[in-house]
Amino acid sequence: MNEDKSADEKTGRGTVRTITDLARLAGVSPGTVSRALAGKSLVNTKTREKIEAIAREHGFRPNQMASGLRRQKTGVIGVVIPLGHDSRQQISDSFFMTLLGFLADELTRQGYDLMLRRVVPENDADWLDRFIGSGMIDGVIVIGQSDQFDRIEDVADGYGPMVVWGNHTEGQRHCVVGTDNRLGGRLAAERLIAAGAKRLAFLGDTTAIEFAARFAGAQDAARRMDLPPVMALPTHLSPERAAEEIAAHIAAHAGAIDGIFAATDTLAALCLTELHARGVAVPGDIKLAGFDDLPIARQTVPPLTTVRQDIAAGARGLVDLLLRRLAGEQTESLILPAQLVARQTA
Repeated sequence: MNEDKSADEKTGRGTVRTITDLARLAGVSPGTVSRALAGKSLVNTKTREKIEAIAREHGFRPNQMASGLRRQKTGVIGVVIPLGHDSRQQISDSFFMTLLGFLADELTRQGYDLMLRRVVPENDADWLDRFIGSGMIDGVIVIGQSDQFDRIEDVADGYGPMVVWGNHTEGQRHCVVGTDNRLGGRLAAERLIAAGAKRLAFLGDTTAIEFAARFAGAQDAARRMDLPPVMALPTHLSPERAAEEIAAHIAAHAGAIDGIFAATDTLAALCLTELHARGVAVPGDIKLAGFDDLPIARQTVPPLTTVRQDIAAGARGLVDLLLRRLAGEQTESLILPAQLVARQTA
């Protein structure tokens, strides 16, 4: 047996290298550790004292992780896609591929490589903490908040070089780049109503933050026009599930709706296919609108009315804000305008 152990190994000092390590020993979240070591009053005294004691025992300094990252540049930016609300959604989804393409172009232009991770938080509760504490990346871009808003907020308290594509909520702590989703939902619903629809439905999963905001915007428009509330038709984004669910929704509500707002262009295209198969005329019998203005929106028959979010500008914004945060700057979120693109489905 080798007994030539260092002093650190004998005392346990040095085994805690990141906030995530310390959080695991303390049985709390990394965000709680960060707040405790910063002396913030949000953490109760007992918990803060416990965290401070463990930090002292292991020789951990509050700025240890951040200073380590500054010393050891990797030239790599992590891009992570959390699929908490729809674990079977694929990275090959048209929206993801479009945004990833623009991100790769912009990061390459700035001299960085990209490391991509797809995670299912249900199977990996520490998905974000482990990624940023891995030492393999200089900063991280999170694509989509999914149902992970609180997890992202926690991490943002102790980790600066992170920017998220998603929906901005007043008072949130993490830095976001994204479209004004509520405005976009209102624009889509207003277009459907102006085209003659009076009984609207929303295709999408309203537990996803961005989709919930789009649904809320559509509800705003219906309420303002004294129309019935928009009917929520929960629909997943994995293609095989979405097609089945859309078919079931249309069969169950035939004749009860005359306008459909799909949370994405992909869902709208699947919906259009199903309506055609059932002999439902678009826009004659049902008006249809999507969201994103992906290339597919111009290729459907008839071409899809949709809400455009400027994905290229969003990618540039994500990289710009992240690089500024890597330089130590505190940045505000960037909210992009939504723009209605009127074509032939509404």
